[in-house]
Amino acid sequence: MPAYKSSRTSEDIKREIIAIIRELKDPRISGSMLTVVRVELTSDNSFAKVFVSSLSGIADAQAAVKVLNGAVGIVRREVGGRLHLRKAPEIKFVADDSVEQGIEMFKRLDAARKESKHED
Repeated sequence: MPAYKSSRTSEDIKREIIAIIRELKDPRISGSMLTVVRVELTSDNSFAKVFVSSLSGIADAQAAVKVLNGAVGIVRREVGGRLHLRKAPEIKFVADDSVEQGIEMFKRLDAARKESKHED
């Protein structure tokens, strides 16, 4: 399968999973600010690793991943139905702290920029 098709499919899966997470009624994840960072799809589209991050930190992301892995059957069924896939990939959610690292990097850059303004 061409690389662009696999990339497009993983982006479609990411978009649908984001929508499904918003629609889940579980109170353990409805209050947290979750972000799907990326989806890694195997070449045969049978497995998808979904990286989830939280603005509140890695602990929140890990707690949300436990809940999402418990609801993986519902998510998989919805993804397959919405994208009209012949066989929906098996989904595994993984906690990721890249959003938290990005926020920390922006804070450091902002502090460095303020420091350079004071020197001028």
